[in-house]
Amino acid sequence: MTKRPSRQRSASEETWRVFRIMSEFVEGFEVMSKIPPSVSIFGSARAQPNDPYYLQAEELARTLVGHGFGVITGGGPGIMEAASKGAAEAGGVSVGLNIYLPEEQEANAYQTVSLDFRYFFCRKVMFVKYAAAWVCFPGGLGTMDEFFESMTLIQTNKAERIPVVLMGSDFWSPLLDWMRKYQLEKHGYISPEDMDIFQLTDDVHEATRIIADGYERYEAQVRAHTGVELTAEGTYTGRAPQKAPAPRGGYDDLRR
Repeated sequence: MTKRPSRQRSASEETWRVFRIMSEFVEGFEVMSKIPPSVSIFGSARAQPNDPYYLQAEELARTLVGHGFGVITGGGPGIMEAASKGAAEAGGVSVGLNIYLPEEQEANAYQTVSLDFRYFFCRKVMFVKYAAAWVCFPGGLGTMDEFFESMTLIQTNKAERIPVVLMGSDFWSPLLDWMRKYQLEKHGYISPEDMDIFQLTDDVHEATRIIADGYERYEAQVRAHTGVELTAEGTYTGRAPQKAPAPRGGYDDLRR
């Protein structure tokens, strides 16, 4: 039988890892705090340069730069490369948040600002904290994670209601139909207004309009919440969880 490596680490190893995590946050905050209002663009790393979505991501990034926005991507190939390319060639800021992977990530050549991360959660904070909008092109598991992350932060009022744009009705409509049929109507696990957090479009210029209009509302919201305590990731602290009363008979009953 093959012996699997232990995942246990000594206390000292784990403590020193905290400093590596801290360094990623410090460098990220220092660099990202200097960029202009920017749009985080997500999508498949497997999209090829002749893919219609690749071409559309490139056009969208170029258009956003024309409206004064920078672009933030994961720094890799596919949709990320397309958005980076469109922003850089338009003379705008193209931020690449690159990630260490077991299979080496191929960083695209169009990053004007580049950061490298070992930890996905540090990287994700940068996507959230410094985004004026989120745009999700068709993609795989990572794109789904980023879409539902943005949905969750807005639904729970941890983040301002910035624009969330889904590009590609052919790709996204089946998922949205499933959410509406099962999560909303059948089980009631989400509310009707949750389906209004995002907007679906196939048009680059409509997406740009949604983002530009939404950013004006976002700035007004930020001004209205001046003085409200924020977490390090740029979300609202909120209230502490309410403690539920102990069950009858005490906690020992739960162990039986």
